[in-house]
Amino acid sequence: MSDAKAAPGFTPDEMMTIAASRALRDDDVCFVGIGAPSAACNVARLTHAPGITLIYESGTIGTAPDVLPLSIGDGELCDTAVTTVSVPEMFRYWLQGGRISVGFLGAAQLDRFGNINTTVIGGYGQPKTRLPGGGGAPEIASSAGEIYITMAQSRRGMVERIDFFTSFGHGEGGDHRQRLGIHTKGPTLLVTDLAVWKPDPVTREFTVVALHPGVTRDRVAETCGWPAKFADRLEETPAPTDLELETLRDLQARTKAAHARNRRQEAV
Repeated sequence: MSDAKAAPGFTPDEMMTIAASRALRDDDVCFVGIGAPSAACNVARLTHAPGITLIYESGTIGTAPDVLPLSIGDGELCDTAVTTVSVPEMFRYWLQGGRISVGFLGAAQLDRFGNINTTVIGGYGQPKTRLPGGGGAPEIASSAGEIYITMAQSRRGMVERIDFFTSFGHGEGGDHRQRLGIHTKGPTLLVTDLAVWKPDPVTREFTVVALHPGVTRDRVAETCGWPAKFADRLEETPAPTDLELETLRDLQARTKAAHARNRRQEAV
């Protein structure tokens, strides 16, 4: 899309979603997380990757939602899927069988090696905040071919040490995954609202490889809970194109309108 027209105005969240969507390929089979990962995956499907196969945890395969789902149990997913299988079949045959090329996840807490916490903030016995939990994310993190992560950047979310290991990334770094007998690639991409990060080939620590338009190194460093590292050749993320931005905004508008209709119907 290098020759496409760049859109004049966009928000950090829109930049994050669109930058994440660009990483997906037309031939990917992608296990999709709810929220920002779902938005990124569907923007990819509606723009440059129409052949992508989107799979959600509830067992829907090849789904093509017209609006973003509120949860994995959203009827929109089953209604638009090529087929729906049982959850045990989804995990045992599709995921653990090595048929998923990309797992796309979000995180409440993340450390420099891509380990994810979506369980608790604080001690497990008496947490400050109890989060939604892992769902299928721990299995996705270990069994999908590679993992993409997207999250808004903050010192509260990107921390030196996560409070709970929900989904294993690169552990302590280096070859930790291989030493544990996990042979998939693990986290290979992190897209925040400020930058694009990729793991160092040796240490596996996330390193900034591109800054979004208008973002500075200092801004990235001050919103990261560990000492951020930057690639020697730091690039700038291409701004969203008109097509990408229009696709995302139309998707979000349809979603908002559909959920408002559902709330009105439930209130009757």
